[in-house]
Amino acid sequence: MLALFPAMAESIDPAPAAAADPAPAWSTPAAHGTPTARHENGLVAVGGRLYLLGGRDERPLDIFDPATGAWSRGARPPREIHHMQAVAHDGRLYVVGAFTGGFPEERPLTHVLVYDPATDRWSEGPEVPAHRRRGAAGVAVHDGRIYLVGGNTRGHMSGYVPWLDVLDPWTGQWRELADAPHARDHFHAAVIDGRIYAAGGRKTSHDTGDTLSMTIAQVDVYDIASGQWQTLEAPLPTQRAGAGTVAMDGKLVVLGGESVRQVPGHSEVEAYDPATARWTTLAPLPRGRHGTQATMIGPALHMVAGSGDRGGGPELEDHLVFE
Repeated sequence: MLALFPAMAESIDPAPAAAADPAPAWSTPAAHGTPTARHENGLVAVGGRLYLLGGRDERPLDIFDPATGAWSRGARPPREIHHMQAVAHDGRLYVVGAFTGGFPEERPLTHVLVYDPATDRWSEGPEVPAHRRRGAAGVAVHDGRIYLVGGNTRGHMSGYVPWLDVLDPWTGQWRELADAPHARDHFHAAVIDGRIYAAGGRKTSHDTGDTLSMTIAQVDVYDIASGQWQTLEAPLPTQRAGAGTVAMDGKLVVLGGESVRQVPGHSEVEAYDPATARWTTLAPLPRGRHGTQATMIGPALHMVAGSGDRGGGPELEDHLVFE
C-alpha cells in the first residue's frame, strides 16, 4: 500500500530544521474592530475575506475584509462547533468533521454545515455516515471534492482513527478511501500537487491519562491519483498537536501547537519543501498558540485567535499576518 513518490525520492536530512532568515516576518494589520477571543476554532478565506468561526462555547461568526481593514459580524452558526478545519468550496464555507458539546467526550457533528456569504445564511449539508463521524480531523479540498482524514470519534477519549473519506459536495455522496499509516487527531491537513499531507497531531486518550502525550512525529502523505499512502522519512521537527497547517509557495507550513513539553503554546513555524524533502524553520509566532486555523489570502498567511497555553486558555483575539 506504501509507495514512494518521485518528487520525494531526494535524500532527506534527518537533522533538526535549519534556521532561516531571522528578519521579522509577522505583523498585525491595522483594523477597525477586533475579532472575538476563542480557541478550537476555524479560520478560512472565502472570496478574499477571512471568516473566523466556532470555538468552545457558542461564538459568533467574525468577518475580516482586508480591503477596508474592518471586522464585522455574520450570522451565528446554528450550534456550538469546535475542533474543526473549515474549508472553502464554490464560494461557500464548509464545516466537515467538527465537535459539539463539552469536554471530555464531545460529540461529532451528524451533518456538514455550510455558510453562504452571499446570503449570510447557514444550512445543513450532507449527512456524515454514522460509522465515520469524528471531529478534530484534517480537512482539505482538491478538484472540487472534500477530503476528511484522521480525527477522533469520541472527543478527547481514545477514539482516534486513521480513516480517510472523500465527499462530493455536489451529490452529497461519501466514499471511504485507504486508511492512513498513522491514526491521529488534533491536526490540520493540506494539499500540495495532488497530495494530502497529514502532519502533527496526537492520539488523544483522556480515558487512559494520555490527553496530550501521544504526539505524532511521522508525516503521512496520500497521493490522490494513485490512492496510495507514504510516510515521509523526514519527521516533523517539533512534535505537537493543535497546530495550524497551510500550503504556502509549494511548501507545507506547520504553525504553533501544544504538547507536554511546555505550558505556553508552541511558537514554532516549520516548513517542509517536497522538492528538497527537507524541513526549515521560519520566523516564530510572536506569541505561541494552539487550537486555531491558519489560512491564505493571496501571498499572505493569516492566523487569528487560539489558546495561549496548552489546554483551554487564555483565549486570544489577535490577528497575525506572515507575508
